Amino acid sequence: MSTLLAADIGNSYTVLGLLRGEDVVAHWRVSTDDRRTADEWAVLVRGLLAEAEDGHSLDGVAVCATVPSVLAEWREMLVRHFGDLASVVVEPGVRTGMPVLMDNPREVGADRILNSLAASRIFGGPAIVVDFGTATTFDVVSAAGAYVGGAIAPGIEISLQALGRRGAQLREVELKKPRSVIAKNTVEALQSGMLFGVAAQVEGLVARMIQELGEDASDVCVLATGHLAALVLDECSCFTDHAPWLTLQGLRMVFERNC
Repeated sequence: MSTLLAADIGNSYTVLGLLRGEDVVAHWRVSTDDRRTADEWAVLVRGLLAEAEDGHSLDGVAVCATVPSVLAEWREMLVRHFGDLASVVVEPGVRTGMPVLMDNPREVGADRILNSLAASRIFGGPAIVVDFGTATTFDVVSAAGAYVGGAIAPGIEISLQALGRRGAQLREVELKKPRSVIAKNTVEALQSGMLFGVAAQVEGLVARMIQELGEDASDVCVLATGHLAALVLDECSCFTDHAPWLTLQGLRMVFERNC
C-alpha cells in the first residue's frame, strides 16, 4: 500500500498529513512562514516524517497552496530533496475530475476544489463544505457532482484580531465558548459575539444556499472542516458531518488520478 505526504499550505497554517491508502496515519499543523527557504522546509518535513517512525518509505507528495511565495519554495524543495518521488502540485490545468461551473474556474482556490472533490466522492452530492480557516469558506457541490460556487467570509481568528486592534477598549481574547450568550464581562462578550455570531452566520448562509439549490434540506450533506471547525461544530444545527481531513483526502484523490 502506497504512502503519500499531502500538504495543504494555507495563509496562516500548513497542514501536513501522511496517508496510507485512504487512512490518515499521521498529521501535523505548522505555521506558514513565507521566510522559510526550501532547505528549511525540507528539514522540517524530514523531521516530522522521522517522528512518525512507521517503517514505511514515502511513495509520493501532493501539494496545494494559497501562498505563491511558499509554493515556490516547496517546488524547489521537491526537486532538490524529494526528486526521486512522484509529486503533484494542484493548480489550474491539473486534472481533478471535478467540473467547475464558475465564471473563471482558474481563480477558485485549489483547497476549495479539493474539499468539494472529497465531499462529492466520500459523502455524495448535493453537499456544502464549510471550511473554518483564515477565511471561512462555503463551497457547494451539486447533486451531479459539480462545483457550482460558494461564499467567502472573514475567518474567526482574523475577525477577533481586528476587533482587538481597532477597538480602543477591546483586546484579543482566547477563542473559547463563553458561559452564556448574554455575557457579563467584556472578554466573554467578545467570545459570545464571535462564536455565536459565526454559528448564526453559518446557519443562515447554509439555509440560503440550500434554498437556492432547490433541494430538500434533509438531502444535502453539510460538512465542517478546517482547524477551527471544532469550536463551532456543536453550536450549528446544520452540520451533518465533521470531516477534518477533507483537503488531504482531496489531495490523495488528485495524486492517484495524475500519478
